[in-house]
Amino acid sequence: MTGLLEALQPVLALVLGVLLDLLRQRARPTSEDGEADAATRDRLREQVRRHWMVLLPLAALLAGCTRTIYVPHGTPVRLRETVKDVKVWVKDADGEPVAGRMDIPEGWYSLPMPKDAD
Repeated sequence: MTGLLEALQPVLALVLGVLLDLLRQRARPTSEDGEADAATRDRLREQVRRHWMVLLPLAALLAGCTRTIYVPHGTPVRLRETVKDVKVWVKDADGEPVAGRMDIPEGWYSLPMPKDAD
């Protein structure tokens, strides 16, 4: 068995060498990789020039699809959906804060505590 492996070793080395050379040639950048397709670029530019009156308002509409509402500090907000596995502080029987986790159900209110509150 050892003799067979020794006899196949040069053949395997040659095959691996050829495969590695092929991979290196394919991985090497060519002049075609760096060239931009000028015809396609020009066609796309012409399409944009022709349709900018439609594309511009469409882009403006799509960009304005999000709505931001400013909530002033200290204003309570009501949750629209249940918030799962939230880290919370709860007070034990002695009134000491204890770290815990819970699901805060939809409909509950959330508001900040003043800095001087316990």
